[in-house]
Amino acid sequence: MASDRITLTVPTRGEYAKTVRLTAAELASRLGMSYDEVDDVRIAAEEAFVYASQCLGEDGEATFTFLVSPDSLEIVAGPLRDARSVEEAPGGYAEFILRSVCDEFEIERSDEGCSLRLCRRAGSVAGEPGA
Repeated sequence: MASDRITLTVPTRGEYAKTVRLTAAELASRLGMSYDEVDDVRIAAEEAFVYASQCLGEDGEATFTFLVSPDSLEIVAGPLRDARSVEEAPGGYAEFILRSVCDEFEIERSDEGCSLRLCRRAGSVAGEPGA
């Protein structure tokens, strides 16, 4: 079955984090995810926004693509083409949080910058191998 695609481009200023977070939570809720799963998606969206903001600075603009399948929600932040440099892209704590609330988490780094791909499946336990 095909996925629905929703694309959201927002300034990377903090006041737009809520827009990304609420969009992700609404889409997760439409999939019938549990309260805890929706909360995981909300946290993942917030961390993805913070990651994009750190890569692009507060004068940037980030694109978030939401792919809605019958049993999962995938969020892609990027490409973050204006990232200061691939080596300066944040990691550490944000990566730790994203790995614990997502079933799949990947940072793709290239010469053009980086992008995040996050996936949360309905009915799974995030952070467990094979989830």
